[in-house]
Amino acid sequence: MKDTEHSDVTVNGRDYPWPKVPAIAICLDGCEPAYLDAAIAAGLMPTLKRIRETGTDRRAHSVIPSFTNPNNLSIATGRPPAVHGICGNYLYEPETGEEVMMNDVRFLRAPTIFGAFHEAGARVAIVTAKDKLRALLGAGLRFDEDRARCFSAERSASSTAAEHGQEKASDWLGLPQPEVYSADLSEFVFAAGVKLLKEWQPDVMYLTTTDYVQHKYAPEQPEAQDFYRMFDTYLTELDALGAAIVVTADHGMKPKHNADGSPRVVYVQDLLDLWLGEAAARVILPITDPYVVHHGALGSFATAYLPEGADRAEIIARLEAVEGIMVVVDKEEAIRRFELPGDRIGDIVMISTETMTIGTSEDRHDLAALNEPLRSHGGLTEQEVPFIVNRVMPDLPSAPELRNFDAFRYACMAAAQ
Repeated sequence: MKDTEHSDVTVNGRDYPWPKVPAIAICLDGCEPAYLDAAIAAGLMPTLKRIRETGTDRRAHSVIPSFTNPNNLSIATGRPPAVHGICGNYLYEPETGEEVMMNDVRFLRAPTIFGAFHEAGARVAIVTAKDKLRALLGAGLRFDEDRARCFSAERSASSTAAEHGQEKASDWLGLPQPEVYSADLSEFVFAAGVKLLKEWQPDVMYLTTTDYVQHKYAPEQPEAQDFYRMFDTYLTELDALGAAIVVTADHGMKPKHNADGSPRVVYVQDLLDLWLGEAAARVILPITDPYVVHHGALGSFATAYLPEGADRAEIIARLEAVEGIMVVVDKEEAIRRFELPGDRIGDIVMISTETMTIGTSEDRHDLAALNEPLRSHGGLTEQEVPFIVNRVMPDLPSAPELRNFDAFRYACMAAAQ
């Protein structure tokens, strides 16, 4: 639907021009900028190299915590977690005393850009690697008018027209449902995006991948370079079809291991048990999700609920003195500095250094599945991400003003030119 009479779409206080050509945002999960630099230097990404040279090439900042769910929902809403409410993959609900996954639509507090465009009459396509994001990203979409597609690679063999807008996406694409721990999961996303663009012509499309490869392999390793070579082949097709494209990431990725390959971890629950009594405090790791094989639930951001009467200032000071801890702030400062929803974080927030992760108790992390040296994310050192547009946009700012959640604003601006 390329009707030029359509008005701009306004959602969460931001205006989005109606696209004259398809507006696409691609979120390369875990894409530390060094991955693109290494692959381009190796001659493996000729299309992205050309786009960086002839389009617009910037760096942007992700939201904190630099985890998958908060950043994907920020990209989907154009706003930080304080607005949309998704501040991790996982949270503690004090009112129920339960720790739960934050992938239910009930946790979402703001409408999505996709829902707003759909309501205005647009065709909207969303393809995710993991199914944990699908319901959140698809909030507000209806599938009864053939104007919405929203499915995951992970569950592509069982998608339905009624729930996802696409019956058996794997059969439709002609690819088997990929293994969840594989680069194939992301390739399915790209292949589906190309087919949708060719055959269905969405006005707005979001493609978001998995960071399985980035958790396991450094930028110069062959497996990582193969991944970005593969991505470039699909980017070539998307670009040739005339879409306006923004390539960004939800977060970066850094090595978090010792010289012998063992993980570098500060076990904060063990420290708080020692200082305050066993289980008096509760440490929550928002990186936690069902897919821990590649990171062991170890990231660089944590929050802790302290017992009544605990001296927050003293605990903060003691944690700040721990090697590998970069930032410790109270709830009020975390809300202000990181734009977080106060009712979904604890009394304090902790961020570790570039080479360190935060754990709960040593006996609660099963690291047996970590076959490669740990690489992870979540902190300030993984906040810088690429932001590349296949159009010339001279007024585009750089980080820290430019955020990854500006992706659809600039994709739509480019598509409206």
